[in-house]
Amino acid sequence: MSRAVDWIDRHFFPNFGKNWDDGLFRDRVLSHLSPDSIVLDLGAGAGIVAHMDFRGHAARICGIDLDSRVTENPYLDEGVVTDGSFIPYPDATFDVVFSDNVLEHLADPNGVFAEVFRVLKPGGRYMFKTPNKTHYVPLISKFTPHWFHRFVNRKRGRASEDTFPTYYRANSRADLSHIAKANGFCIESFELIEGRPEYLRMNAGTYFVGLAYERLVNALPRFESFRVLMIGVLRKKS
Repeated sequence: MSRAVDWIDRHFFPNFGKNWDDGLFRDRVLSHLSPDSIVLDLGAGAGIVAHMDFRGHAARICGIDLDSRVTENPYLDEGVVTDGSFIPYPDATFDVVFSDNVLEHLADPNGVFAEVFRVLKPGGRYMFKTPNKTHYVPLISKFTPHWFHRFVNRKRGRASEDTFPTYYRANSRADLSHIAKANGFCIESFELIEGRPEYLRMNAGTYFVGLAYERLVNALPRFESFRVLMIGVLRKKS
C-alpha cells in the first residue's frame, strides 16, 4: 500500500477498516437476534467472513450453500449443501434469515424469496446486504467476463474459488420492492450506503477518483441511488 493511499485512509476514511461493510451488516443482524433465535445463513459458504460469526448470540445457526465447504463452516451448528430455491427445513422454522453478498448471485430471486418466506416464522425477518446495481462496480462487473472478476478479486486478496457468477436481478430498490411484494414480504427498512471505495484503493490516482465519487453521492440526496451498498430488512407479516 502506497504512502498516498495510507494518507487518504487516515484523512478521509479514519473509521473504515477491512470489511467495513460486513461490520455494518453484522450490527444490523445483531439488533434482531436474541438468545432464543433460530437463524439461517443463506449463502453461508465456507465461513470466510468473520463478521458473520453469530455464535453465542442465537440458540441455533443453520446455513445453506451450493459450496460443499458449507458443511465445514465453523460458524454453523448445521451446514447443508443446497440451492436457495429449495431450503430443506419445515415451514416457519426461523426467526431470522440473512444473506451477506448473495442476492447478486441469484438467477431466480423469486424462487429464493418464496422459500425464505416459507421457512420464516410469522413476524420473522429476512436481512440482506448486496451491491446496488447502479453503482459503478456492478456496472463494470455486468460488462466484463467472469475471469476478470476472479483476477480483480485475486489482486484484492480473495481466492478464485470464492468468486461466483453474478446476475444482479434483485439489486435495486425497485427490483427488491417488486420481489418482496410478490412474495408476501413488507419492507421494514432499506439503506443505501457509500463508504470507502475498496475497488479503487489500488493506487492514489484511482483512490482520489473514488473519494470524489463518495463525497458526491453522499452530499446530494438525489444521487443516493448511485451508492454502492444496499442493506435491507424484509418482514413476514404476523
